[in-house]
Amino acid sequence: MATWETSLYDEEGRERGTFGLADLFGVDYVGREGPMQNAYLRLEHGGGEQPLLGGLEGAERIVHGAYRLEVRARAAFGPPALTLVPSYPDLPMEEVYPRQVRTETPEAYLREVGAGRVVYFPWDIDRIFWEVLCVDHGKLLANAVRWATNEPPVVEVAGPGVLDVTVWRQRESLTVHLVNLTNPMMMKGPVREFLPVGPFEVTLRLPEGARATRTHLLVAGGDLEPTEEGGALTLKVPRVECHEVVAIDLR
Repeated sequence: MATWETSLYDEEGRERGTFGLADLFGVDYVGREGPMQNAYLRLEHGGGEQPLLGGLEGAERIVHGAYRLEVRARAAFGPPALTLVPSYPDLPMEEVYPRQVRTETPEAYLREVGAGRVVYFPWDIDRIFWEVLCVDHGKLLANAVRWATNEPPVVEVAGPGVLDVTVWRQRESLTVHLVNLTNPMMMKGPVREFLPVGPFEVTLRLPEGARATRTHLLVAGGDLEPTEEGGALTLKVPRVECHEVVAIDLR
């Protein structure tokens, strides 16, 4: 999965004529636009199966990023999931309206290459998500990762709040780190107070041929009693204040 100017510059920082990964993306660089003022994305729900749009079924239009590249397709693509609603002025108020409510310009490119899958966004979805934390952008990014990886995730966590989840695999163990980010100061500076969240259901897919001999919590302490089905463990973590670690011993 790639975005915006990925591979457009060489190792010396010089701009290339087109993407270094153009063969994978299936598109060539043409030009650039931005910073955009008012720009939106139209969600094309009627264009057949659209894996990027899961969880966005009720939305017809969402906010765009701040910068985009104009690209030209060099490969065949299916119906686009996202199309451009062009930028328009943000002032004066009587000029704040879209001049064109729909275009045929794709703003996401999905294709299969060999045994792999590629998603390319010709705009700064990752940068703008970090800056403004728009939930719709987060859903697009998550859906893109799920489609591109084309396999069940190693770990899934269900429960309230916002967690940062990391899996660490060693020869005889698996470790799942759960960091509690549920806080109004989440991305804006030092956290002044921990707001505990939970409970959580954690589903972890074991390495092929491995079996769990012990599952326990390293912060709260104590063993857990997971259920196992189809090579996956499901366990309950009752509470995360700041940081909890689920440790699974393997054999």
